[in-house]
Amino acid sequence: MNQTNFYIDPQSWKEDLPAFQEATRRFYAGASSVKEYKGFSGGFGSYAQKGGKASMLRLRTPGGRLDQKKLAFVADCIRQYGVDKLHFTTCQTIQLHDLQPDALFAIMEKALDVGIVTRGGGGDFPRNAMVSPLSGVEQGEYFDVLPWAEAAGEYLMTFIRERKMPRKLKVGFSNSPANVPHVTFRDLGFAARPDGTFDVYSAGGLGPNPKMGLKVAEAVAPQEILFHIRAMWELFLAYGNYENRAKARTRYMQDVLGAEGYVAAYSETLARVKAEHPELVLEVSPAPMTKTGDGSTASGRRILAQKQEGLYAVHYHPLGGCPAPEQMVKLSELLSGMPGAEVRLAPDESAYIVNLTGKEAMAVAQFTADSARDRFETSVACIGASICQQGVGDSQKLLRDCVEAVRAANLKDGSLPQIHISGCPSSCGTHQIGVIGFHGGVKVIDKVPHPAFTLHVYGNDRQGEERFGTQVGVMLAGDIPSFLVKLGQTVENAGMDFDAWNKSNPNAIETIAADFLA
Repeated sequence: MNQTNFYIDPQSWKEDLPAFQEATRRFYAGASSVKEYKGFSGGFGSYAQKGGKASMLRLRTPGGRLDQKKLAFVADCIRQYGVDKLHFTTCQTIQLHDLQPDALFAIMEKALDVGIVTRGGGGDFPRNAMVSPLSGVEQGEYFDVLPWAEAAGEYLMTFIRERKMPRKLKVGFSNSPANVPHVTFRDLGFAARPDGTFDVYSAGGLGPNPKMGLKVAEAVAPQEILFHIRAMWELFLAYGNYENRAKARTRYMQDVLGAEGYVAAYSETLARVKAEHPELVLEVSPAPMTKTGDGSTASGRRILAQKQEGLYAVHYHPLGGCPAPEQMVKLSELLSGMPGAEVRLAPDESAYIVNLTGKEAMAVAQFTADSARDRFETSVACIGASICQQGVGDSQKLLRDCVEAVRAANLKDGSLPQIHISGCPSSCGTHQIGVIGFHGGVKVIDKVPHPAFTLHVYGNDRQGEERFGTQVGVMLAGDIPSFLVKLGQTVENAGMDFDAWNKSNPNAIETIAADFLA
């Protein structure tokens, strides 16, 4: 993609690093509180982990795209700084965990040399621009939205140096009704249409008091997307809640203005932006695909044929979105001998390795044999309470316990769906859009607190069928694996896969769950 007029040289972000380093040293010296430090460090993509003895760092990867240069950088960090934990997030970024200050500072600065910016990875700033992970290579997509999303990501970075927003702003682009990046319920979402334009949705979001986005425009030419981003930003500055952080998200503007009032305010702001900022018309030139197949072919459960004849993608889903660090090092080494191959992170904490010949795809599939064994093992779990300051439930442990129980029960692939687990109501594990989801909490029994999770059922993220899951009740963490095993066995005994069983047996999940509610 050609650089836009709004391109910011990543090197320029180094000017901000001394202030971050000083604040971090003060925190580790005990001179500032967790709350004070979080309010500052988040704007640099870093937070102290639970206990305040180590830090995490979020690497922004617009569209989840990791070319070989950026992947090699991650591998170098693992080797040089002994990074022992990685996490693919539901916002298509990579988090590095258990970092000490010196390593944190070095990685943050060196990342800029390969075009990876951490600035604005947290805090009250625009977040990573999200995209359907197979955009540009997926069979059946409406059109390749990635170049437009990358341009949008560059423009969003310019807001970091302007007036501070009340909270974060999440923007996404989808290439089909699969709605993988959840654009119909983001702060701002661009949903591709068959005619090569976008429908635009605004003021949606997951978490406490979730809301579907409002359709604010139809058939928008891709060249005009920056008008909408500017209008969304200005509207949030005008109506966003600077007084109450719990309500400082764009979705609460629907409460303030009402649905019709919000759409009217958006349209008015958009018209003014178009009149005042004609320079926001985009000119984007997508990079042509130069790689071609070599006549070799590939097949397998995790191998997908791309729309480019003779090329393939391999799906890789490490359990809980946490690949072994040494595996990422070896993956980088493997791909270095495969021209044009790159990694695309996905919003379900998985990754696709794309632009592979048949022979290369078979090699990558064999190399990533540690991937999820079946649909259930592709389940989503945020990093959880053992690491996250905000976390209440240990979502990663719960997922491991559930996988272990399901494996021990020898349930067939398809007996259970992909589930979604968040450590708290914030929905970093997207629990609200899973057909089965959980968010972490505590259940007090006989004055003794027990780890517990609230069950949500029947969420759906497909465009045109969107709905948030219904809360059923609370389960003790220790009972959830047994609930899932019983559910899977019920499905198997019916001689169906989960989707068919669920469609044929409305409300049956709640019936089974009733025996396990605390």
